[in-house]
Amino acid sequence: MNTKTVQGILSVALLLSLGPMAHAQYTGPNAKPVVTTAAAAAKAADDTPVVLEGTLERQLTSDTYEFRDASGTVKAEIDEEDFPQKIGATTRVRLHGEVDRDWKSVEIDVKRIEIP
Repeated sequence: MNTKTVQGILSVALLLSLGPMAHAQYTGPNAKPVVTTAAAAAKAADDTPVVLEGTLERQLTSDTYEFRDASGTVKAEIDEEDFPQKIGATTRVRLHGEVDRDWKSVEIDVKRIEIP
């Protein structure tokens, strides 16, 4: 291996070792697929893991927002303390969470927000 290859491998290993930034999940038999679009999240089963990239278009209630990507919109519940910084309507975000479905609505229970 050349020096650049070794440096690349070490860089990836370092990034993967950063606990709070890494998002581990089970990938073995019977693993739930991760949903990656608002449209798919709106149709997914309760507790389905999601990673969505798009924008928070507007605030609906104190902790509920309208998330939009190229496929459409879905509501996202985000606690104030989970915002990494001030986020505007045009700021691209990556939401990590799960589908929260009840008999009349669907929203994403956001566990973590990143600015990609």
